[in-house]
Amino acid sequence: MQIKDFRIDQNLKEQTEHRTVVLPFACYQTTINQNIHGHIPLHWHDEIQFVRIVKGEAVFQVNEEKLTLRQGEGIFINSGCLHMAEDMNQSDCVYICLNVSPHFVVPRELFATHVVPYIQATNLPYLCMDSNQAWANNILDAIVNIYQSVHQQQPYYEIDVAMNLTFIWRNLIMNGFQLTYDQSEAVRSQRMKRMLGWIDNHYDEKITLDDIARAGHLSRSECCRYFKRMLNTTPMNYVIDYRLQKSLHLLQQSGSNVTEVAYKVGFNSTSYFIETFKKSMNMTPLAYKKKTTV
Repeated sequence: MQIKDFRIDQNLKEQTEHRTVVLPFACYQTTINQNIHGHIPLHWHDEIQFVRIVKGEAVFQVNEEKLTLRQGEGIFINSGCLHMAEDMNQSDCVYICLNVSPHFVVPRELFATHVVPYIQATNLPYLCMDSNQAWANNILDAIVNIYQSVHQQQPYYEIDVAMNLTFIWRNLIMNGFQLTYDQSEAVRSQRMKRMLGWIDNHYDEKITLDDIARAGHLSRSECCRYFKRMLNTTPMNYVIDYRLQKSLHLLQQSGSNVTEVAYKVGFNSTSYFIETFKKSMNMTPLAYKKKTTV
């Protein structure tokens, strides 16, 4: 079942538990524009993620890099990496999403040697998968096999899933990647997560650039460089966009009104809230509320 409302904690870690009743994984189809935000918001999780586009095209961002994926293509997103996705060209993009605990892809005895080096590598935040490459096509087909197994639930389907996951991981690592671990890159990632997490925890309060920089143990100028490099925006513009995203869920509640929502998400002026919301969403908050309130 598609997750339409991402629940993210104060560190932007997704709170969704990616598992079936007995297995530490989840596999479902996602239609990007059906998410409550209209896109898949920036988040991260401990699970590794595999995606196969089954319709349309989308722009994925992993850490600071953006890439376009089209029907039949896919992507591997490593554990702990910040990522988001947006529909491209109003294509109504649909993809199969497979999230799995790194501990589940190989037997326990092989985890330290065949999984840990890959999920800790700082030069492997993602891998694009093109069906023209044999290893990638094997993975893309296995994603579909897992999706079908989960939804058909034939007898012993869990064994089929486990076998396909090991098959996927073998095809991923058999390419002989030169793995590296850069401590400074790991520190940058953690600082970015701390700043984003601080914003999530304080977005409804008055926020200054100094506050955000302090959360990342950075100077003001270095803080701005982080946001420019990883999110292509300024810290304060990110705060505004984040407040707008938070307002969407509140506006959909039947008892809310625009003024209350504006102040709950940190705007100190209803008129400014309406102005920025309209600029971002191409409609007023009231029009959005009337459109989405059940």
